[in-house]
Parts: sequence; C-alpha cells; structure tokens
Amino acid sequence: MPLRVAYVLLTYLVVPFLLLHLVWRGFSVPGYRRRIGERFGFRMPRLARTSIWVHAVSVGEVQAAAPLVRALLMRHPDVPLVITTMTPTGSERVRALFGDSVVHSYVPYDLAGAVRRFFDWARPMLAVIMETELWPNLYHECGQRRVPLVLASARVSLRSVRRYRRLIPLFRDTLSHGIVIAAQTPADADRFRSLGANPARTHVTGNIKFDFELPPEITSRGRELRLQQAQRRPLWVAASTHDGEEEAALDAHARILERHPDALLVLVPRHPERFPQVAALLEARGISYVTRSSRAIATPATRVLLGDTMGELTTFYAAADVAFVGGSLVRVGGHNLLEPVALAVPVVTGPHNENAADIAELLVDCGAALVVPDWAGLAAEVSWLLGDEAERGKRGGAGRQAILANRGALDRLLALIDPLIG
Repeated sequence: MPLRVAYVLLTYLVVPFLLLHLVWRGFSVPGYRRRIGERFGFRMPRLARTSIWVHAVSVGEVQAAAPLVRALLMRHPDVPLVITTMTPTGSERVRALFGDSVVHSYVPYDLAGAVRRFFDWARPMLAVIMETELWPNLYHECGQRRVPLVLASARVSLRSVRRYRRLIPLFRDTLSHGIVIAAQTPADADRFRSLGANPARTHVTGNIKFDFELPPEITSRGRELRLQQAQRRPLWVAASTHDGEEEAALDAHARILERHPDALLVLVPRHPERFPQVAALLEARGISYVTRSSRAIATPATRVLLGDTMGELTTFYAAADVAFVGGSLVRVGGHNLLEPVALAVPVVTGPHNENAADIAELLVDCGAALVVPDWAGLAAEVSWLLGDEAERGKRGGAGRQAILANRGALDRLLALIDPLIG
C-alpha cells in the first residue's frame, strides 16, 4: 500500500511537466494541443452502454490492431468500440481506417483521477491493450472494476523484464489473477510468467501483425502511381525515415544513379511535421524533386518524389521495385517490415530492428530482407536489386510465404477474448 500511495502522489507531481510536454510538442505537431482534456479523463457524458476498449499507442499499433478491430465490429455490431491512442498520428490513422464506426479518445495519463474518469465515461466491459504497456493505475482500476484485461500480441524483452520487475508490487494482484496475456512467442510468455503472470492465463498466440489484410485495390493503386510517375524507371522507396536517414538515403541514391541513371527515389519521412525539413534538405542539396501533395508529375530530370502525404505508404510500396524501411539505420528500433513484404517487394533494413526483432530475423532468415550497416551498404544492395528482376522475384516470393506461414494469431486471440465479452 505505501508504494501505491507513493506512486499516486508522484504521478500528480508530474502533471505540470505533462502539460509543458503537450505545449512543447504542440509547436511542431498541433494535434498535441487539441483535446487535451481527454488525456486527463475529461470527455463527453458517459457512453450509453458498456463498450469494448482497444488501446493502440500510435500508427504501428493501430495498423496491427486493425484485423482485431474489424473482427470485433463484425461479431459485436451493437457494442460501442472505443479505440485509444497516445499520438495524434495514431488518432488520424484510426479515423482513416474506421471512420465513425468506432469512438476515438486519447488514452488518459496514468493519474488515478484521470483513469477513473475515463472508465466512468467509456464503461468498458473488456480492455485490450496492444503489445505491452504496463500502467499501474490503469491496471489497478481494471482490477477494482473487474474489467477483464487482455494484453494482445504481448512481448517483453530481457532488458524490460528487469525494469518491469521493480513495478510489479503496484499491480501484483491484477497481474496474477485478472490479466490474460496473449504472448507473441514462447520466450515472451516465459518472461511474463517470471514477472508473476498467472500461468493459466498466459498463452502463446503469435503476432497479430501477420494477420493484416491489404486493401483490395492497393495493387491497382500502386500500378497507377508507377505509370504516372515512373513508367519505365527503376523505383525504390525509403520509408518511415528519421533524422539522419534522409541524408543516408540521398547519399545512397546518388551512388545508385551511377549505375541506374534514371532511377527514382520515393522518400517518405516518418513524421509529417518533418516534411518541410526534408524538403529544405532536398533544396539545399540541389536535388530535383516533386512532392506528392502537389500532385506534380515527375519529369525525366526528377530524382526524388517526396511522400509528404498521410495514408499512402502502402501505395508507394505497391509501386516500388525495392523498399528500405527506416528507423533502422538510426537507433529508433525499426518500423513495419511486413507491408512491403506482403506486396512481394524485397526489403532492405538497417541493423536496428529492436521493435520487432523476431519479425526482422524471420524475414532475413527466409531471404525476404537483408540488413545493411550504413548508406554505402544500402546503395550497393538497392543498386543490385534494381538490376536483377529474378532476385527481386525470389525474395518477394519468400516473404509472402513467410507471412502465410505465420498467420493465425487473430483467431487464437479471439478465442481468448470471446468468452470475456458479456
């Protein structure tokens, strides 16, 4: 009890810093200045009936949750489905994928009062948290209100185990009795058990990310973009890039042009607030480019198409010969490798794929992806693949087979969730 009291007091002491954080982030991402009340549990009058609540931190988790959300909407059409995110980009992705079929809210900060107000409003009969986020007050509230809590596609690294173990006393009862853990791998399940999770409630279901469905029209969209922008040109994508990776991609592209002088690079920064910064980089380097938002058509002299729109990344992949997935040449931890692989596009990635190390390892082992250490390695690999159609087809086919072999996590997860929905 003293530890819980200390934690609750500490969370309230950090409130001024949370507000400053929102204001500061709001300068570059205006979405952080909007709907601030939701982050403290203030919203509309409570929902008319109990809901199913799914939490997905940001864009990647929302995308991973999409098959589950669609399945829940189909199975329980009369039950409100609340989706919470932490980031504005996650909110935008929820709107793009599900429109008005779900209710979106920002997840409350882990303040006792904010969490209570959120539960009073959302009235969840079930809480599903994608992957792993351990919030003592939120978990405690689930236990107090007897709301079943499911950690879906749950994972925990060895490094995280040591950190989480210090927090366990804050929600030991909930962890041992009230949480259903749907772990990605047997190793993840073992680590959760070592933290005190109830063995009878800890299951290995696999990674739901493999169960995603591509939009049925995505192939035709990619073909249309290719015909419009690069009909007879080699085309590669550098996607979800972070600061430092745009420079690496442009350095690589300069070398690629020595062997493929008509190659076109589609450069897609991860965060929309960085679009102007990357455009300025292209200007400073004197690189001929067009922006996707302008809908301008690339000329033979155009070297880069700047992907400065939201929701089109899959279309860019569908148009590409080769894809580099960012967040991996810098210490971010990598981003979703499965989307380009599902489109039979060979993937190049950097060495930092800690966010989904098992997926990266699987794709490298089957030959669908290759890890490079730096921009020079990126240039060499992309240049080779652009000139070898047979190798691209071999890697693309291997990737698709790997995805098919690892599907099924959604059905296993639903088998755990269905009995918990009243």
